[in-house]
Amino acid sequence: MRKKTIITSFIFTLFLLNTSIGCSQTESSQEGLVAEFGTTLHIQSVLSNKLSEAKPVKWFQVNTEEDTWKIEGDILKCTGNPIGVIRSEKEYENFIMHVEWSHQEAGGNSGVFVWSDALPKTNRLPDGVEVQMLDLEWVKLNARDGVEPPIAYVHGEIFGVGEVEITPENPRGKRSKSRENRVLGKTEWNTYDIVCVDGNIKLSVNGKYVNGITNSSHRKGYICLEAEGAEIHFRNIQIIELD
Repeated sequence: MRKKTIITSFIFTLFLLNTSIGCSQTESSQEGLVAEFGTTLHIQSVLSNKLSEAKPVKWFQVNTEEDTWKIEGDILKCTGNPIGVIRSEKEYENFIMHVEWSHQEAGGNSGVFVWSDALPKTNRLPDGVEVQMLDLEWVKLNARDGVEPPIAYVHGEIFGVGEVEITPENPRGKRSKSRENRVLGKTEWNTYDIVCVDGNIKLSVNGKYVNGITNSSHRKGYICLEAEGAEIHFRNIQIIELD
């Protein structure tokens, strides 16, 4: 695991330090285009130092509103309302995703969906595997009979949504919870590195691998950013395709 962590960190160091982040939110002839935000590149281009081949990630509307998402500088701001998602232009199968996020409200809720069909269901969210992003104060605001949910629930929990089945590495029911609490509180920036390969996912939170799943029944699909009722900011989205 340490070897994998070092390799992943090295790849991202090369990528993040040598590519500029595409950020634009302008009128476009492409129907449903919300923003160009983040960078995508194939692993061979990274290893060959052809970083100029990086392209901006295009995000398309699924079921939020025009004013739900706004780019300011190098930050993609999401109001959280209405509940729903935007999706990547293309589907991804084997890839590494780097994303930094910051909740702006106590108990804020959001997440990243991978291998998603990007088709909203009755709860307005699509099938896929969700990598949870909950603010630390969520547990206090959602205590039942004075009992708070486990703190590991708030950061980096991974689970299948809809009809997607997974095998959790650190089970909390059908979900996999983080082994260690590494997330920072509201208005602070957190870093996720998400490695998705052949139906398996490993998650690093702020520089350390703390969670994972295996045997996902969905192994290819869109990447979705979630609006779920509270303002959240994203930055430094980078996607490295592995095949």
